[in-house]
Amino acid sequence: MTVADAAELYLRAVVEVEPQTGECLVCFVDRMVAEHGCDGSLLWSVRFRDLRSPTATALEKRFRGQAVRCDCMVLQKAYTPVREVLVRDVHTDELERPERMPPCAGVRRTNTRPCAHWRRSPMAGYPD
Repeated sequence: MTVADAAELYLRAVVEVEPQTGECLVCFVDRMVAEHGCDGSLLWSVRFRDLRSPTATALEKRFRGQAVRCDCMVLQKAYTPVREVLVRDVHTDELERPERMPPCAGVRRTNTRPCAHWRRSPMAGYPD
């Protein structure tokens, strides 16, 4: 990614992109990574936090403590879809994440927790 591409991505996030009404952090990050990609930082997670829950100052620290260094890792290491939203591959009979997640199940406006479509990943090592 060139410097100009990174600057354009950042400006688009700052100026245009906002979470949808009731959208959770993880659904927002999933949507933004699908639409705009991941720049290797927590750009979308921080954007969500800044707009919806600015007092959640430990969000980045919590992710970095679990070796989640960028938005795509939020979707790979920190959270996984719950079984109910997974789809079965007809060739392998394995459950897989759908190409597009269903619309967000919704959370309160200032909440940084995921909606009912997501759960903490077992490999994330979060305390329960």
